[in-house]
Amino acid sequence: MLDKQITNQGDFSEILSLSSEGRIIALDLGTKKIGVAVCDERQITTRPLTLIKRKSWKDLLKQIVSLIEEFDAIALVLGLPYNFDGTECEMSQEARRLQRNFSLSLKIPVFLQDERLTSKSAQQDLFDSGLEMKEILKQIDSQAAAIILEDFLSLRAELKKRKPAL
Repeated sequence: MLDKQITNQGDFSEILSLSSEGRIIALDLGTKKIGVAVCDERQITTRPLTLIKRKSWKDLLKQIVSLIEEFDAIALVLGLPYNFDGTECEMSQEARRLQRNFSLSLKIPVFLQDERLTSKSAQQDLFDSGLEMKEILKQIDSQAAAIILEDFLSLRAELKKRKPAL
């Protein structure tokens, strides 16, 4: 799976050059809502943050800029959905489009991270914590964003270990 993630990242030199101190924000993109998560300054722990109702590009950009400023974020990570067989789906193209738009509009790097099964994993985590389904449905997107961010941080740590071989 790691090699697949590396391939999907394209040029991973930017991932390796990213500072290991500073907060990173992750988004779990949906058609109606977007889950948001953030990591701590040392990039060790992640936490679900909020849910953004998806409206216009201008409104979304304004909200993301506000979060970047509030948390002094050094990077943005977008979940990149795939079909179970590894092929891209319609939302994959939307994620790539948003990455391009954010990259042109923000002063921080914007990365894509494979998000397969993150919503399922988030739902299970929330269920295991004892929440009722109504509450799970409120929190699932931001919890999925936290998992996307954890996966990105793990990928980067693995890339740093393998750097001489790459």
